[in-house]
Amino acid sequence: MSSDSEVKPITVTIFDKDYVVGCKENEREALFASVQFLNKKMVEQRDNGKVIGAERIAVMSALNIAHEYLEYRRNNESIVSDVGASVTRMQGKISQVLSRGLGMSFKASGH
Repeated sequence: MSSDSEVKPITVTIFDKDYVVGCKENEREALFASVQFLNKKMVEQRDNGKVIGAERIAVMSALNIAHEYLEYRRNNESIVSDVGASVTRMQGKISQVLSRGLGMSFKASGH
């Protein structure tokens, strides 16, 4: 009986070299997408012609991927912060309107 949480060895090819990686069944698709993405970045580095050697290409690709990730994270944190501030402002306005409305209903009902 196989479980999605069981780690199994899978062979992946990165830049024409095979690697055996432990991977859970439910994470295989993400692993293959990551391999494809990394291969694309490494081919871009190689085709750029400024970096020679598989190890250097791998390091430069990793550096570029890390940079892209950190930029993405920084931008998303800014967006989340902006959305959070907007929600807080809206909650304040809603509370003000509701408190005014409740005051009016108490006056109208004689309480």
